[in-house]
Amino acid sequence: MFENLSDRLESAFKQLKGEGRINEINIASTVKEIRRALVDADVNYKIAKEFTDRVKEKAIGEKVITSVSPGQLMVKIVKDELAALMGGKEVELSLSSKPTVILIAGLQGSGKTTFSGKLANFLKTKKGRNPLLVAADIYRPAAMEQLRVLAEQINVPVHIEPDNRDAVAIAQNAIKLAKEQGNGVVIIDTAGRLAIDEAMMTEVANIRSAVNPDEILFVVDSMTGQDAVNTAKAFNDRLDFTGVVLTKLDGDTRGGAALTISYTVEKPIKFVSMGEKMEALDVFYPERMAQRILGMGDITTLVERAQAQFDEVQAKKLEKKIKANKFDFDDFKEQLNQIKKMGNVKDLLAMIPGVGKAIKDIDISDDAFKGIEAMINSMTPYERANPDVIDGSRRKRIAKGAGKDVNEVNAFMKQFEQMKQMMGMMNKMKGGGMMPGMFPGRR
Repeated sequence: MFENLSDRLESAFKQLKGEGRINEINIASTVKEIRRALVDADVNYKIAKEFTDRVKEKAIGEKVITSVSPGQLMVKIVKDELAALMGGKEVELSLSSKPTVILIAGLQGSGKTTFSGKLANFLKTKKGRNPLLVAADIYRPAAMEQLRVLAEQINVPVHIEPDNRDAVAIAQNAIKLAKEQGNGVVIIDTAGRLAIDEAMMTEVANIRSAVNPDEILFVVDSMTGQDAVNTAKAFNDRLDFTGVVLTKLDGDTRGGAALTISYTVEKPIKFVSMGEKMEALDVFYPERMAQRILGMGDITTLVERAQAQFDEVQAKKLEKKIKANKFDFDDFKEQLNQIKKMGNVKDLLAMIPGVGKAIKDIDISDDAFKGIEAMINSMTPYERANPDVIDGSRRKRIAKGAGKDVNEVNAFMKQFEQMKQMMGMMNKMKGGGMMPGMFPGRR
């Protein structure tokens, strides 16, 4: 995400190395490179020019305080301006109404239906709400079926009327049902087209007028670049939506849409969606995104994702097992599952300051843990609970069952043992307890 832009900006900042202060002479080339980097990232030239003019105005004459170089100061100024360009502050959903009605709009292929499922999961697991999904795309039977499958995955109800050809009536019927069932949120997935057309706009506008939604979220494919901004403007002129959702940010995108869409339509970006997993949805924080673009990482989001998967009862149980040196393969597999739920592995690593650039050319698949899981699944329940009993013959059987070479099983067993030893050392620190914060169960 934003790798090319990040590299170009880093190169621009290097031009200020060794300077004692920022002035018009030494800033000129830096600002020019920043503008070029933004334009190459598919940012409209006029917006890029306005952006760099603001950066230049703030930077000229700034004195460099002790321990802060001109380059570092410029990074700070650019970070603040990037955050401002993307909306400045996060804006949460309005969930005060009962039920809260959320209308989802966008072009076909933008990821509306998948986002609808992710949003329902987000509201259920993180906000404690009881959402109802509504299939109001009357043109694509596959969209109805997709929403039904997603609803089943996350265990939330879905309202579908396969024989009704009136999208407005479907939405109205769903809201009535939500009131009867006590659903706190109604998420209406509307139809999209391959391009903006009057029929689509009229239909979604009619749904809007009929149900008076609390939120209208425009879902846009980040990979469409500047076209995404133009589409957002057309939708906003007709619907006056309340927020933007950026999907496919993990794709090969130059980033221009994410940077300028909020500035262009004067509406906040509320969510970013990456990947197909139902958990892969984040509230959009402009400052955090600016930090990631500038290679500063995003520890806050990383910690929040970890906390979202944190189970206090399980953590205390795990801590007791570690203290008693009873950590086994079942525990290890459970920890892997929690990491997988946090999202794409490469994306998680990129949130650690300095790591993103180091791994940008390394292919880290979401299937990275499959080999390990295959080996653990090839063990008997007794072996998983008692790793010490796994001798040479058992290792051969495990290797055969997992489709692995026995040397791979031996290497994994060795790594597991080393990890157990490290956990034991942590357990002995600080008078017999683990370091505070090392594991979630400790305070």
